[in-house]
Amino acid sequence: MSGDGGGDLRKQRDDTYKEFKDAVNMTPRALKDWLATDKSKSVGQSDGGGESVGHASGRRIIELLEKKKTDLTDSDIAHMRKVVGYVHRHLKQRPSGDVTETRWRYSLMNWGHDPVA
Repeated sequence: MSGDGGGDLRKQRDDTYKEFKDAVNMTPRALKDWLATDKSKSVGQSDGGGESVGHASGRRIIELLEKKKTDLTDSDIAHMRKVVGYVHRHLKQRPSGDVTETRWRYSLMNWGHDPVA
């Protein structure tokens, strides 16, 4: 029995790719420039290695943005899902007022999403 498991998997990958492209609104260059700033390095939770999880994710996001869709691995797709989940959760926690100079915005930007763009 052949089933359509492959088609379902392709659809999931395509959906994840689209959601990732929607969630990440920074270009690879803009994200790379941002990650080099002190503000970028000042936010996020560290896993003990010094660099925050979001900062490390930002470096991986740059790699993902520069890859062709056909070259994405299962690990890449899993990280894309993680990014989409983070951005969606974090956007729901938007503080009131001007968010331009907030840790909330800086954290989101580490994950490739600038909420004031």
